[in-house]
Amino acid sequence: MIKILFVCHGNICRSPMAEFVFKDIAEKCGVADKLYIASAATSTEEIGNGVHRGTRDKLREHGISTDGKYAVQIVKSDYSKYDFLIGMDRWNIQNMNRMLGGDSEGKIYKLLDFTDRKGDIADPWYTGDFDATYADVLEGCIGLMDYLDTNGYIE
Repeated sequence: MIKILFVCHGNICRSPMAEFVFKDIAEKCGVADKLYIASAATSTEEIGNGVHRGTRDKLREHGISTDGKYAVQIVKSDYSKYDFLIGMDRWNIQNMNRMLGGDSEGKIYKLLDFTDRKGDIADPWYTGDFDATYADVLEGCIGLMDYLDTNGYIE
């Protein structure tokens, strides 16, 4: 089983969006049983809070539920637990490296690394643009699924 952890600052907007979009893609591709997918925060600011209303509403438009998800923070042991730790922007990556003790096994990525359009996914907490964030997350998740399939992680 391949274990994937999506990470953002608070675990209420981007990383849960990626978690549930990727779960939906995995289900539709028939590989959900081969993947363990979760999300977490680098900060403690939102721990225990539910998914942001904007993310919930955007995903609901696409028939995706976030029920039961509450913000959690990454811990150092997550590095050995997960095969892929995927941040949304360069600040997430910087904090993940610090919190996880570096990336000696090359497991840390940005979500848009799996696309032709490298870069950061803007935080809709600040931009208010959940449509743009969803488009970026969807593109990244499709790219990640293609990467996993092409490189033999899922068969």
